Amino acid sequence: MEIRIGIANTGRELTFETNEPAADVKKSVAAALDAAATHVTFTDAKGNAYIVPTSGLAYVEVGTEESRRVGFVA
Repeated sequence: MEIRIGIANTGRELTFETNEPAADVKKSVAAALDAAATHVTFTDAKGNAYIVPTSGLAYVEVGTEESRRVGFVA
């Protein structure tokens, strides 16, 4: 699943693929914001970790979990 994170006052967004379910990603972001945490951590499909400050979050876009279809549809 693809995650796109917009960071305030930055022209680019952070985009990566993760193996975590969408519900878990949403829960971790919501928990960090509710607890007034200073940052939230994400891990991509390759094992890289991303630490994003919660004060700079503009948006978090969580993609769908269904796989892409390959080939032609008649």
